[in-house]
Amino acid sequence: MNRINLITLGVRDMGKSLTFYRNGLGFQTSVQDNDPAIVFFNNAGTKLALYPLEELAKDISSHEPPQRGGFSGITLAYNAKSVEEVHEVMFKAERAGAIIEKSPQDVEWGGYSGYFSDLDGYYWEVAYSKDWRFDEKDMLIIE
Repeated sequence: MNRINLITLGVRDMGKSLTFYRNGLGFQTSVQDNDPAIVFFNNAGTKLALYPLEELAKDISSHEPPQRGGFSGITLAYNAKSVEEVHEVMFKAERAGAIIEKSPQDVEWGGYSGYFSDLDGYYWEVAYSKDWRFDEKDMLIIE
């Protein structure tokens, strides 16, 4: 087991979250309905899905669904190809309703990075490093 095929985010409002990701950030999906049961985004590499939070919790355990609270210890990341792209993505996220948690800045590992949280409090890092390379599908090459 050496791959991740799908990351599913439990969301409180499917319509608002779909608008945030599809219209605000530009994630691509074939979904036209504004309140679907589930959404799959057509990303290069790992797919991102949205699913109602309560239903996702019930899917894990119908008897004792897990409760969400505070920082989960998980972040999602978008690796940019320039400092300018970091700012563009952060601006798009904020315009779509995200909260800027950490403005983009030089970071101790030698790159440039900022964080935003989406409508459900999921943290996204938007980062750039001059040392990064990408493959033909725009996936970060980590060696």
